[in-house]
Amino acid sequence: MIAVAMQPLIELLTRFTDSAPLQALMVLGASVVLALVVDLLVGSLLPWLARLTHHELDDELARLLRAPTLKTVVLLGLMASASILQLPEQAEVATRRGIATILILVWCLFGARAAKVLLTSASKSTDRFFAVEARTYPLFDNLIKLLVFALCTFLLIDTWNLNAGGWLASAGIIGVAFGFAAQDTLGNLFAGVFIIADAPYKMGDYINLESGERGKVVNIGLRSTRLLTRDDVVVTIPNAVMGKARITNETAGDSPRHRMRVAVSVAYGSDVAEVRRVLREAAVDEELVCEHPEPRVRLRCFADSGLDLELLCWIPEPVLRGQVLDLLNTSIYERFNAAGIEIPYPKRDLYVKEMPAPPAGP
Repeated sequence: MIAVAMQPLIELLTRFTDSAPLQALMVLGASVVLALVVDLLVGSLLPWLARLTHHELDDELARLLRAPTLKTVVLLGLMASASILQLPEQAEVATRRGIATILILVWCLFGARAAKVLLTSASKSTDRFFAVEARTYPLFDNLIKLLVFALCTFLLIDTWNLNAGGWLASAGIIGVAFGFAAQDTLGNLFAGVFIIADAPYKMGDYINLESGERGKVVNIGLRSTRLLTRDDVVVTIPNAVMGKARITNETAGDSPRHRMRVAVSVAYGSDVAEVRRVLREAAVDEELVCEHPEPRVRLRCFADSGLDLELLCWIPEPVLRGQVLDLLNTSIYERFNAAGIEIPYPKRDLYVKEMPAPPAGP
């Protein structure tokens, strides 16, 4: 097929010389000149067009496209020269396959580099590509490299007309053995992918697990998630466990505000309206408590020793809950003392029905 396609070119070159080596040399020289022209166009025209946009992505792609284009033109000229020389069949096939192998490697390398540039650009535009961000970049980067490697391997096998059945069978056996040996690791890996795709939490969120762990998410890896607790202890939890756990995200939603509850008890007979006023003032005067929504007080129940009330207020971030709780409890205690509001505590009254008679004398 290549020989038929080259026939018009050979007839044209025959007008200048009948020597096959000279014809091949002329084709190779022409390909080099054409490569320089293409390189000039790609190196000057494409960057000029790329500068018309406001993005750096096309500038980087234009820069990457220059080298493989130049190499492709030269290699195609080399392949045409080899066909003109009319080498023995085996030598010609080997030469053609060798040049095709170089072309495949050149363009697969370009594909890997271009995909990395696109992935980097996508990771910087989280508003448009929410799935690609700093924490998921290694996952997609390795996945793209794996796909490019698989495509390159397939093209090379097809180019050299190798038996792919044996390769696929060996890969299948290795895959089964690897799956049994690393099933826990693979379970964590797939769970990590699903966590990244579903995004029940993200870096910086405060989450509660049904097992009792609570903390700030400091890392989401492919194998595990790390939480930083209030005790400055890092807890590492496998993603397979996180994928099955019930997670309460305190930071999720339209706002990171967090509502906290302060339980308060007052003695029976206390002025409930006065108690409400004091509790509201304690919350309003605290700088770390949000002004909106306004603090509110709820009477929850009639307990054994007094009235149980609850002060509800909002704080800017969940991390402030412990600090604000300490400040509010201190303020409420001082204000109750100043207002004469009694905080109940368990009391026991002992009634003596009859005093025992004194022991008889000797």
